[in-house]
Amino acid sequence: MNSRGQSVGRDISESHRDQRDAALFRERLQTQLDDLSDLLAQPEFGVGPQSIGAELELYIIDAEGNPSHINQRLLEAAADPQLTLELNKYNLEYNLTPHLLAESAFRATEQEMLKKVHQLDRCAAAADARIVPIGILPTLTMDDLTEACITPKERYYALLGELVRLRGGQFEIDIDGAEPLKMKVDNITLEGANTSFQVHQRVAPEDYANRFNAIQLATPLALAIGANSPGLFGHQLWDETRIPLFKQSIDTRHVDPYGWHEPARVSFGHGWCRGDPHELFEQMVRLYSPLLPVCEPSSERAGAAEAPELAELRLHLSTVWLWNRPVYDHVAGGHLRIEMRAMPAGPTAIDMVAGAAFLIGVSTSLADEMESLLPAIPFHYAEYNFYRAAQYGLSSRLVWPRRGQYGLEEASVVDVIAQLLPSADDGLAALGVSQSERDRYLGVIERRLAARMNGADWQRQCLGQLMGKRYSKTRALKSMLERYRELSASNTPVAEWPLPNHQS
Repeated sequence: MNSRGQSVGRDISESHRDQRDAALFRERLQTQLDDLSDLLAQPEFGVGPQSIGAELELYIIDAEGNPSHINQRLLEAAADPQLTLELNKYNLEYNLTPHLLAESAFRATEQEMLKKVHQLDRCAAAADARIVPIGILPTLTMDDLTEACITPKERYYALLGELVRLRGGQFEIDIDGAEPLKMKVDNITLEGANTSFQVHQRVAPEDYANRFNAIQLATPLALAIGANSPGLFGHQLWDETRIPLFKQSIDTRHVDPYGWHEPARVSFGHGWCRGDPHELFEQMVRLYSPLLPVCEPSSERAGAAEAPELAELRLHLSTVWLWNRPVYDHVAGGHLRIEMRAMPAGPTAIDMVAGAAFLIGVSTSLADEMESLLPAIPFHYAEYNFYRAAQYGLSSRLVWPRRGQYGLEEASVVDVIAQLLPSADDGLAALGVSQSERDRYLGVIERRLAARMNGADWQRQCLGQLMGKRYSKTRALKSMLERYRELSASNTPVAEWPLPNHQS
C-alpha cells in the first residue's frame, strides 16, 4: 500500500534537497493552493464524463511460496509501461487504464487485470516464480523486511531517510487480535508488506464534497465485505491487518497521551468536507510538513494555455496517506478525483472489481442524502466504523445513521450492506452502468453475504483446517497460500472457494 498513487513520477535524491529548496517548496505549495482555488472558481473546470482508474499492487513469490526479490528483473522482462516498481523487491504495481463508467468500465478493468497478471505470471514462471494478489503475504518473515529488501530507487531511500530521521528511533508495531503482535523495526519495509487495489473516480467539483463524504461513510462497508489480510508472521490479527500495520509502520510520532500531537500521516481524515473541495487539499498542506521538499525546475512547469501541473502540491499529497485521498490531475484540461485506498489486493479480479462497484454505487446513491445524514453521524463515529470493519470484517457492528433517528444505534455490517444493495444498484444505474454489469458485480457481493465469506475468512478457515490435519504452522501457511494462488488464478469469486475439508 505504497506512496506512488499521485507522485510526479520523477526520482528523488538527497542531493536535490537543501534548506533553500525547502523554503521554495513551501512557497510553491502556497502558490499552487491559490492556483487550485482559481481553477475551482472556473465553471468549466473538471466538467466531463465520470470515469474510474485503478492501481493493483502484487506480490512475487517463489516455488516454495516465499517472497521472491526479483521485481526489477520482471519489470525488464515484461517491458510494460503500465508496470512499476514498488518499495520492496518482491512487489510490483500495475497502473490500469482509465475507463468511462458508462462504457463498461468495471468489466474492462476486470479483464485488463486478468490479462496483465497472466502475462506477468508467465514472465515470473521463467524465473521459477509466481504472481499473487493478496493483502499481506502470509509467508513473510523478518528476513524479508530488512533494508536490503528495499528496491534501489532514490525516492525510496529519500523517503526512508526522512521518516527514520523524524521518528528518531525504531517504529513500533502493536496489533491486537487472537494472536497479538508486538515488535520494533528499524525501517519502513513493513509499509511495503501491504498491497492494495486502489480505485480512482473522477468527480466534478460541484459534486465533490457530498461524494467524498459518502465514500468516507461507505468505505467501512466495502472494507468489511472485502477484507483479505487476516494476519502477519503467522499471527491471527485483524480481518484487514493492513489498516493498523500501514499506519504504525511509518508513524513518526511519539504520542503523549496527556498532550497534543501531530496527526498521523496515515489517517482516515479529520472531518467531513463541508463545501469547497479546496479545503481537503489545504488541510493536507496545513497539517503536514513536507517530507520530500523537491521543486520541479521552472522549465518543466506548464504553459499558460495548459492546466497547471501543481507538481509540488501533488508531490506533497503523495506523502500523506489518507485512506480516501483527494487528487488533482492536470491532464485532460485538469480535473479532480477521489482515490479510494482502503481495499486490499485480491482475492480475484472479479472480487476486487465487485468491491469497487459496490463502494462507488452505494456512495453515489448516498451522496444526495449526505446533508441530512451528517448530523446523525459525527465524523469520529465514521472513523470508529472504519477501524471496527477492518478489525472484525463481516462480524463487525457499526454505528450507522438513519433518517429521522433519535439516538445512535449499532447495526450488523451484514444487515447494513444487505439493506443498501438496492441503493448500490441505483447509484450504478445513475452513472450509466449497464444492467449486466450491475448484476455481475453486485451478485458477487450478495453471494459473499449469503456465505458470510470474504478473503480473510477463507484464509483463516483454510489455515485452521490445515492445522487440524496436524500441519505445522509454516507448512499450513504455505499450503494455504498455494491453494489461494490457484483459486485466485481461476477468477472464481472467493465466496465459492472450497475449503480443504470440503474437497475430495
